[in-house]
Amino acid sequence: MEENRELPATRVDHVGIAVESIESAEALLFALGCEKIHEEASEYGSFTWATYVLGGASRLELIAPEDGSESFLTEYLEREGPGLHHVTLEVSDLERAVEVLEADDVPVAERAEFDHWGEAFVPPSNPTGALFQLMEYYDGYAEHREAGRRLFVDGERL
Repeated sequence: MEENRELPATRVDHVGIAVESIESAEALLFALGCEKIHEEASEYGSFTWATYVLGGASRLELIAPEDGSESFLTEYLEREGPGLHHVTLEVSDLERAVEVLEADDVPVAERAEFDHWGEAFVPPSNPTGALFQLMEYYDGYAEHREAGRRLFVDGERL
């Protein structure tokens, strides 16, 4: 029997942009017509992230370091400056997506599980040079945030 090496349902969830200050950077997003729907400190405790929607399904995320914290983000900003940080792909089955990618010799790193989502990363050492975050939303993700289902592309998770 031939192994199924097809990725589970996948779509672009958002583009993450590293900035020194969310407040300073979001003025441009507002000028572009974005609406801010969410902001919270990360589970890692070293940065804050905010979500913006543009139209029905386009979403941007600003990530900024917490004042006084040292983290991957402060190191990134020192090395690269503000700009595109990652592209998040929502997957319907994170475990299966990782299996398929690894079977195709695509390295996957930093797998993490949280209460309401799981994530893994395809490092920027890949031929695109982009950091890809693979993310699966679990039950309770939207219900525990003020923006609710608006956090999902088109209002529904995969």
